[in-house]
Amino acid sequence: MWMLGVYFVGVVVGLVATQGGAGTRLLLALLWPLGPLAFGITVTGLLLVAAIAFPVFGVLLAAAVATAWWALR
Repeated sequence: MWMLGVYFVGVVVGLVATQGGAGTRLLLALLWPLGPLAFGITVTGLLLVAAIAFPVFGVLLAAAVATAWWALR
């Protein structure tokens, strides 16, 4: 429920505090959650590439993922 509140606060900030026309403000207000999603996708891709480029890091990453999966199941 708090995520919805954070989203609505972002929409209000996007509508009130940004410069531009009404269409630009509305589009920015509605699409702002894509920024954190893009960040998460980028970090995930970088971790995967690092796991391939540096095998020791890949083993540690796989162990961390397996441990987290086991602890959260």
